[in-house]
Amino acid sequence: MIKKRRQFLVLSSILGLSPYVHAKSMTTYDKAFKKIEPTIAAVQEHMFPKGSKLPSAKMMNATQFLFETITHKSFDKDIRAFVLEGAEELVLREKDFTSMTSGDKEKALRAYEETNYGSSWLSRIMTLAMEGMFCDPVYGSNVNESGWKAINAYGGFPRPKTRYIEV
Repeated sequence: MIKKRRQFLVLSSILGLSPYVHAKSMTTYDKAFKKIEPTIAAVQEHMFPKGSKLPSAKMMNATQFLFETITHKSFDKDIRAFVLEGAEELVLREKDFTSMTSGDKEKALRAYEETNYGSSWLSRIMTLAMEGMFCDPVYGSNVNESGWKAINAYGGFPRPKTRYIEV
């Protein structure tokens, strides 16, 4: 009887901890994103470079914002897959995209834009970068309200106190 009780307690403890152990592990999407993250960052940095009137994508943590946004449980799974697949397609088309000169990146992105898929993907990446640039800083982008200051406009009130509402 004691042996069965001990086994029950051990098994219950393991099962009780399993959601926490699982939550710490990287998902398949997280792993896939890490592979294409440099490409997405390079695209965003090309769209919003350092030294322009708007803050740079790098300064605004645009890639991290994109990742946190599209991996949130409320985000559309099809768009999440589209973001990943579009970056993978760009990597297949332009294997050394991240190390290209600015001029070569422009040519590569213009060629990708000529395809329906590439045009839609670039539009989505730009939209997500701009969302980060002009969102409330509580979401991890728009650092020091730089996006708002660049266009002399500010977010609405009341401002959010937390990043996301749990759904």
